[in-house]
Amino acid sequence: MCHKVIRHDGRQVTTMDGAIINNDVNALAGQTAQHTQLVNVGQLLAAFFNERPDPAVTAQRVSFGTSGHRGTSLDRSFNEAHVHAITQAICLYRQWRNIDGPLFIGFDTHALSMPAFDSALQVLAANNVTTLIAPGSAFTPTPAVSHAILQFNRGRETGLSDGIVVTPSHNPPESGGFKYNASNGGPAGTDAPVGSRPRQMRSSKVA
Repeated sequence: MCHKVIRHDGRQVTTMDGAIINNDVNALAGQTAQHTQLVNVGQLLAAFFNERPDPAVTAQRVSFGTSGHRGTSLDRSFNEAHVHAITQAICLYRQWRNIDGPLFIGFDTHALSMPAFDSALQVLAANNVTTLIAPGSAFTPTPAVSHAILQFNRGRETGLSDGIVVTPSHNPPESGGFKYNASNGGPAGTDAPVGSRPRQMRSSKVA
């Protein structure tokens, strides 16, 4: 239940289950981003392809949180090596679970998303995975991939599809993210070793 209260300074706020939501508007809302807030896209991309994560450094390992791995190329927590290793782990998981339908993959507007998308396609092609993308490689809203999986799998018991969403969600512009959606359209369960397997692969210098 939501209700409104008046603060001591006269401002109105909304509360929900005892939590107070501040309705103040940030001074930068609706304004062009300031130069100091912009990211150096060229630096991000160069680091993505050229920097190699060190498996001995915990912060540079693959770490799956809410359905996926997130980081930034600038501190070697989201680089091409991460994408290659995670995508290969997904391919191995598909073989183990007999998932042989198409894989839907989409990406958002973060600077690292498109290069990560391209890198993932290389691994998927090498594993002969039929991959479906938006027309013209257009940006894809995260729910669209889940919807595509559910629509394709409806009424099927074999030849099921799954998907990848290349996005760090709400994280800052310098961030990259990589999520795996299972055949139910939602985040992969704990039986999907797509988080631990890449760490093993990189530690043994496979990726």
